[in-house]
This record gives sequence, structure tokens and C-alpha cells, in this order.
Amino acid sequence: MTDDLYHGVSELEGRAIREIAAVAMDAPANAKSGHSGTAMALAPLGVMLFSRVLRHDPTDPGWSDRDRFILSCGHASILQYALAHVFGYDLRPEDLRAFREPHSRTPGHPERGVAPTVEVTTGPLGQGVANGVGMAIAERLLRHDYGEDLVNHRTWVLASDGCLEEGVSHEAASLAGSLGLERLTVFYDDNHITIDGPTELALHDDAAARFGAYGWHVINLGEQANDVDALEAAARAAIEETARPTLIVIRSHIGFPSPEMMDTREAHGSPFSASAITEAKEILGVPDEPFTLDAELPHQMVDALADQRRQRTSWEVRVTAAGAKGAQLLEQLDTNGAAVVENRPERFEAGANVATRKALQRAMDALAPQTRGITAGSADLTDNTGVILKHSSAQSAANPGGRQIHYGIREFGMGANMVGQAHHGGLRPVGSTFFVFSDYERPAIRLAAISDASVLFVFTHDSVGVGQDGPTHQPIEQLMALRAMPHLHVVRPSDANETLDFVEGYLSAKSPPPTALILSRQDMPVFGGDDAKASSEGSSKGGYVLRERDNAVFTLVGTGSEVGVCLQANDELAANGIVTRVVALPCWACFEAQPLDYRTRVLSRQLPSVSLEAGATLGWAKYVDEAFGIDSFGLSAPGEFVLEYFNITAATLIAHVESVLAVSPRPN
Repeated sequence: MTDDLYHGVSELEGRAIREIAAVAMDAPANAKSGHSGTAMALAPLGVMLFSRVLRHDPTDPGWSDRDRFILSCGHASILQYALAHVFGYDLRPEDLRAFREPHSRTPGHPERGVAPTVEVTTGPLGQGVANGVGMAIAERLLRHDYGEDLVNHRTWVLASDGCLEEGVSHEAASLAGSLGLERLTVFYDDNHITIDGPTELALHDDAAARFGAYGWHVINLGEQANDVDALEAAARAAIEETARPTLIVIRSHIGFPSPEMMDTREAHGSPFSASAITEAKEILGVPDEPFTLDAELPHQMVDALADQRRQRTSWEVRVTAAGAKGAQLLEQLDTNGAAVVENRPERFEAGANVATRKALQRAMDALAPQTRGITAGSADLTDNTGVILKHSSAQSAANPGGRQIHYGIREFGMGANMVGQAHHGGLRPVGSTFFVFSDYERPAIRLAAISDASVLFVFTHDSVGVGQDGPTHQPIEQLMALRAMPHLHVVRPSDANETLDFVEGYLSAKSPPPTALILSRQDMPVFGGDDAKASSEGSSKGGYVLRERDNAVFTLVGTGSEVGVCLQANDELAANGIVTRVVALPCWACFEAQPLDYRTRVLSRQLPSVSLEAGATLGWAKYVDEAFGIDSFGLSAPGEFVLEYFNITAATLIAHVESVLAVSPRPN
């Protein structure tokens, strides 16, 4: 069917497109905030995908073998919400009316777990493209392990000019082309409009040529954003491509069919005026009343998806028929591939000096083969960071089952890729780089924390102990910066065996929180005796008393490699007749989750206290009376010299304790 606005549409699809375009104006106008134009222009594409191509079933939104749809240009969220409503998902008319209102199911940008069909939390442009690459990797790995009968879906991403301008999409696209992720398709909405004005103000890229150079299959549709048959043909061509990811370039017109707003920058981020809405609705042929929704349309759409629903029920039959293999797949999806630990890593010998990054490699050697869902890799630092999967091989087009992922020098893309893997389900991604480069990953870490993605972000070379690489490679402020992020567990283990415990706990948990594991380059002492026992019993609480003394007059507090320095100071002070207690705080967020009486006992704030940490001191006032650390950038010199230079030493603690006690009477 062809009408005056949209080509190749059925009567049902035409009604859906018009209703979505109308809602795309009504919801932002009602909220006095939002982005109408992109959603209006892409309504035909969205309807085509959901009605003709996507493998999905609104009656079972969590079906694990569904296609994944990612709206990378999350500012156009009203498009996704309207699509979910029209296609019979659990999103009601009142939810659409509450667009951008407090605590609604239709927030300003898509948030995973809030509205149906939202697979990842998007908003910062380009992140969704990289999430999609991670989801495509996840699908490939599971399909390799279980076969196409049980895993057979695709990833579809809708991206904007802004997504392709942001650097994260370049990194992700380059990796996807290198890996030949043939079940990934990105639609590029080439509408030539940004908030400032025409894209030509700052962008003259040939996106098709660029993606072709990345190794992608490129389809340039040109001026066919309103031709549903042409859009479908392009999607089918992407499905037929069996060696490369596909980019489909669509020249849309933002704000179509509004004569006043089409192709204007105002259509990008400003609600339409009442007169512009009236005029556009007249052209659309819909009532000029806000939120005039056809109550029968969602039911009719669900009925029209009978073929997709049969795909789902047929899949369920195949999973049951697969017996143990099918049950194993369901278990892996349910537990995100958690470790079933029968053989624990060998403990490090007490008194040895071992860098915690080396402990991570021992943990990987022992635990990774027992962790069905694991993937691991680094941003070109695999040998340095301790994430070698000795039981697996490198992921590639020729080796689709490889669990070792070489992300290349692409920290931006690696972080967002792992978030996509985690939210796909069935996998447990681990990715690593030097701690100072957490700055590159920070946007993805933040979205992981917002959306509760079970990702283990590993960062090694955690302090000025890096040494002669100098201040550009010596993290100072990064530790406190990550601790400031809500819902993120930032863990800096106190010794090698504590590292083993944290990694085992993370890999064994069903849905662990997003975690940044901060590890040392330099060697540090392995606890023995009562110290080892205290660590084993208390480290999972995030903070614990490592050495308790009934007659203590001072508390020494540290994290990571500085805990060993605190122990040294404790011994030397004891030799001088000054009794102190030692507290380790490897994970502040974990510690804050403990009962108040436990935290009070650990910190024992009635005693004077001091902390030592090779990083910024901001934030330590919460736990101690005085904090020693580094509040300037580092120095290029051997690591031991730099630590001495910045007073990260037992002598610093001893001098401070003696100074405080000299002017204050010791507690009885």
C-alpha cells in the first residue's frame, strides 16, 4: 500500500506510524521538554523493524533468543516508548502522558529496567553503538557453544550523527569490523541536523567510506526514510550478509512531515508549538487532540506478530528437546555464567612479596575454566594486567568461540562493549587496562553503575609505584573519582590472597554489582597468621580490623599496598612501646553497606586515627582524623623513590602518631 506520506505500508503499519509521529509531538509538548523531530522522522523505520524484521514477542519480552534493539540516539526515547506501546508491550497510555515526569516509566533517555524493549541505558551518544558490538559478541559466543537451534538472534542499533561523531563509536565500529560481527546492523540516521545547526558546521565525513574501511558492509539508502519496503529490503540484505557487520545509511528529514519544523535545528531538541503540532497532525490525518491513541492498535499489532510468536514457542520446544544442553543454556542465562568453583586457586605463601596483578592471573588460571560465561581481555595490555585465559583462545571471525578478546588500544569502546555483553545475558565480562586510563572508560563505567551491569573493570598499576613512566601514567585522583560514583564497588585488595578471594566471590555471584578492581604493579607482602585470618574473614565486608589490640592508642588505616606499610608502622611503633590497631578498607561501598554497629567497631573513632593511601586524600575525613596521600601529580623516577618522595612510608605514619601523642595524652 502507498499513501501520500509513507510508501509500502500496510493499513495497520500506516496507523502505527501516524500514531507514533503524533505521540512524538504530544509527549514533549506536554512535558515542555524533549526531542520530537528524530522520533517523527524515524517512525517508519521503527515500525518496519518491529512489524517485519525483529525477532521479538511482546507477550514474552524477556525471551532470551529475541533480537536486541538499541536506540543509541537516546534523546529520541519517545520513539522507543511509542513503539513499545503500539506493539503491545506493557507500556500504557498514561505512561506516555507521563513522559519525563518524576518516577515515570518513560524517562528522558532510555533506562534499562524501566520501560520494556530497553536493553541498555543510553543517552551519552555513541555508547549504544559500542553496547551493540558487545551484544553481538555475546550472541556469537553463545551460538558457538549451543548451536543455532538454541541461539539465533541479531543486534540492531539505531544511531545518529552525534553517535557517529563521538569517538566511542569509531573504536567500537573498528573492532566490530575486525571481528566480522555479521549479526550486527547499525542504522545511521543521516538527517544533517545537530543542536547547533547543520552537521556541516563541523562534519564532512563520508560515513559510508569510513565504515567500508573498517570492514563493514555498507548500504546507502539515500532519500528513502519513508519507504517501508525499501527499509525492509535493506534490513533483509543485512541479514543475508554472512561475513561482516552492516551499516545502513538513511537520509531522513528531522521533524517530517511538519512544514514549519522539518529540517530545522529547533526540531532536534525543542517541543513543537501548538500551531506546528496542529499543522503536522492535519497532514498526518490524525485528530488534533493530545494523546489520541487507538485502543485497539496494540492488540491488533500483537495479533499480527503471530509468526514471531511461533518462533519463540518453537525455540522453547527445541530447548526442551535439547535436554541437558538446553537446561545448561537456561542456567547460564539465569546465572550470567557464574563460576561453579570446585578447585580454588592455590594460596600464596605467607611472607612472600607478590603484586596483586599477578594474583589476578593466578585467579584467572584457576577460576576462568570453572566460569562458563567468562570473557576476558584488555586494551592491548593483556600480559601486563593478568587477564590471560589460558584455557581459551582469541575471539575472531575465524574463531567465534574464543573467549580472549583483544580490544586493541580502545578503552572507550572496551568499557561500553563489556556493558553490552553483560546486559545481553549469559556472560561475565572482565576487561583490563592501566588505572590511569580509567578516565577513558569512565562514561561506560558510569552507565554500568546506573544500569547495574555485572562487569569487572580491572585496573592495574594503581599508584605512583608505576615509577618512571611518570605523572601521565601515575593515577592520583582516579581512585577517589571512582569511589564518588554511586552503585560502583571500587575494590583495592590488601594482599595477593585477598585478591584471590575477591575474584572468586565476584565470579561466583549470580548478579554481582559493577566492580572496579584496582591492583598493584609493585610487589607487596602476603599476610600470614592472624593477619591472613582477619583478611579472609573480613575483606568481603569492605572494611575490617586487621590487627586489634585492647590497649591500642591509635588506629592506622590503609588500602591496597599501603596496608602493608601500616603493618610495618604497627610493628615499629610496638617496638617503641606504642600500641596501635590496623584497619583495612579495601571497598568503601561494601563497607558502607554493613550495619552501623559493625562500622563503628571497625573504625573505633574514639581513638585518634590516620590513613595512608597513594592517591588523593579527598574523602578520607569520613573515616579518619588525618589523611596522608598525594594531592599533586606524580614524578618520573623509580617507583620506590617516588613513594618515598611523596612520604608513602611507615616513617610518615610513625612520625605522625608520635607527634599527636606527644601533644595529647594517650587514652586509658
